[in-house]
Amino acid sequence: MSDGHPYVGTRTPRREDSRLLTGSGKFVGDVRLPGMVHAAIVRSPVAHGRVARRAVEAARAADGVLDVITADDAATVRLPCVSVAPGQRATSYPALEETIRYAGQPLAVVVARTPEAAQDAAELIDLEFDELPAVIGVEAALESGAALLYPDWGTNLVTDFEIGDTDCDEAIARADHVVEMTFRLGRAAPSPVEPRGIVAAYAEGTLTVWAATQAPHHVRDHAAEALGLSHHRVRVIGCDVGGGFGAKEHLYPDEALVCLAAIRSGLPVRWIESRSDHLVATLPARDAVHRGRLALDADGRFVALHCDILGDLGAHPSNVGTSPIAVSAIMLPGPYRFERAGARVRAAVTTTTPIGSYRGFGQPEVTWTRERLIDEAARLLGEDPVEVRLRNMIGPGELPHTTRTWQAYDSGDYPHALRTLRKLVRPMPSRDGRRRGVGFSCHVEATGLGPSMQMKAAGQMAGGFETAVVRMDLDASVVVHAGVVGMGQGIETTLAQLAADGVGVPLERVHVVLGDTSATPYSSIGSIASRSLVVGGGALNRAAALLRDRIVAIAAHQLEAAPDDLEIVGDAVRVKGDPAACRTLQEIAASAWRGWDLPEGMSPGLEERVTHDPSAYTYAYGAHAAAVAVDEETGAVEVEGYWVVGDSGVLVNPAIVEGQLRGGVVQGIGMALTEEIVYTADGQPLAEYLLPTVREVPEIEIVLMETPSPITPGGMKGVGEAGTIGPPAAIGNAVAAALPEIAGRIIATPLTPQVVWSSING
Repeated sequence: MSDGHPYVGTRTPRREDSRLLTGSGKFVGDVRLPGMVHAAIVRSPVAHGRVARRAVEAARAADGVLDVITADDAATVRLPCVSVAPGQRATSYPALEETIRYAGQPLAVVVARTPEAAQDAAELIDLEFDELPAVIGVEAALESGAALLYPDWGTNLVTDFEIGDTDCDEAIARADHVVEMTFRLGRAAPSPVEPRGIVAAYAEGTLTVWAATQAPHHVRDHAAEALGLSHHRVRVIGCDVGGGFGAKEHLYPDEALVCLAAIRSGLPVRWIESRSDHLVATLPARDAVHRGRLALDADGRFVALHCDILGDLGAHPSNVGTSPIAVSAIMLPGPYRFERAGARVRAAVTTTTPIGSYRGFGQPEVTWTRERLIDEAARLLGEDPVEVRLRNMIGPGELPHTTRTWQAYDSGDYPHALRTLRKLVRPMPSRDGRRRGVGFSCHVEATGLGPSMQMKAAGQMAGGFETAVVRMDLDASVVVHAGVVGMGQGIETTLAQLAADGVGVPLERVHVVLGDTSATPYSSIGSIASRSLVVGGGALNRAAALLRDRIVAIAAHQLEAAPDDLEIVGDAVRVKGDPAACRTLQEIAASAWRGWDLPEGMSPGLEERVTHDPSAYTYAYGAHAAAVAVDEETGAVEVEGYWVVGDSGVLVNPAIVEGQLRGGVVQGIGMALTEEIVYTADGQPLAEYLLPTVREVPEIEIVLMETPSPITPGGMKGVGEAGTIGPPAAIGNAVAAALPEIAGRIIATPLTPQVVWSSING
């Protein structure tokens, strides 16, 4: 905190809200350019096969049509797999091809004067297919006789490797008690309020892209490489984003094709994803099968935990490839001690939309598996599941602690979070004949994706550093340029709070610039993985401290005082105890930018630039509890109460942290009870996808803990994904507690009325 300006830790109102709530935000759908035309994407209606015949003449001749792009026109346009697994054969994928591997795959692009003309012409394209058998379900993909998506591979298996201890079988065999179950978390769609969209314009050899994106530089890099352009010839302007949740962290094939259309036509081209396209075109997540085994000794202490993870990648490894599945493996131990812990990680392709990134990134899946196993172990032992957890939890005195899956936990008090949670929980009275139960779930979350060399070692073709530039202008206002972006998480506000405290100026004097590759420092991966404030804020804290030191050094020189004797108060730097001996910030800024009266050897200007490549990840943690009521007659599950205790390090803005947790919990409730993309046997996704509403969401009670991370300048840890990680497991455990006679059948999400009723009735 700066002298007189303690903004960090306050519930400062989000500065973004004034424009977003009054309709003044600028989303990609709001971009209008002279001469702008529109694109429609032609998508495959079949899940597997080849295009046998393609007739586009009628579409080309339709009124208002300017271009029709087919696979022949985009033969060189490919996008990279940024995360590559051991043994992975495919490290890139075409934006457009006529071998079909999922329903919804792009097959052509029509460009026309109006959106309606483009869509009408798209329907005139005549396609015939040689269909092949669909492959639905990752276990079916590995069965003998399954159709091969890539025949030259000779298999649908993409990778097979181990993480952690490889001798878990021996430890499990020696244990007194073993719980073994197979779990699945259903395929989920990110479903932001704003679907994807892009506007691309090509003029004077430069491609300018307006996008709803979490990672403008990432998009720029991929667009340049896919289209054969120099990177300095591509500019990406990130618009306001109506939710990203990981789904908007890279350039999609359809978006690359819109850029190609702009280059070919020389006109600005606009494309906005329809809500109906979202389920087949925007990458979903989850959808893995976990065979978990938890071994305990006679005293109920954990001996070993092993998970055989089989992940469904969809039609091809996406931008993130197998990394969500690998994250499930490395985060397997959670907040507990194990003598041995490890995982086998396998992934296979199926004829479904490729799997991508979604809030939590592999962690809700493994938390579901581990926490369900712990509850069933407690049931086997006849013990309180909270006590079983506390007995096996890593204590604060054991931190830092390196897990059996190589994660170096930094700081916290996991048992205190769980004990605090237990005191919060209020079981609901049984008053209406429904069965009631309470379930708990604990997790540790990897946040602050960033150590660049660790990312390289993990097969990620990107860096994790962030750069912040902080400048004080002549009027003593402060401008922050950062590579991370806003997508509804309040980063514009929290960065301003850090800068105001770090430099020592009023918050209203800080302006934050984000999202434009021509105006912001390079960020290889942008705002993903709960890293914006951890890594971007870490860079800003260091840069702001340097700028403050520079300001004080100039004032000390001009006042002939020692820097340690000065303080920044209000609009001036003054001598402590002698307010009359001062220099205003405007006077100092004028001196700096004019090169007047500066300390010997100091260059003119008031600007600092710092690149922060963190030495390690930070690890946030949380404990969740849910109270449910189950109607045995219908199988309907109602969440009647929900409680969260979370620790994300130093709280820059507690109100924003609570908002992030609440939003995440709502998404987690949806995953637990209603949300799943379901495919028919021939590979068609069902149109019904049920998001939670206010009827499914109870009051969510939150208690925030605050243990600074020793890794981050400023002590912050991430919080953006924490709310989604615990709810499926907490709700699943609550249902199992309400219906202990079928607890062994609570193994898959979503727990729809049909699923629960079927479990009750055998």
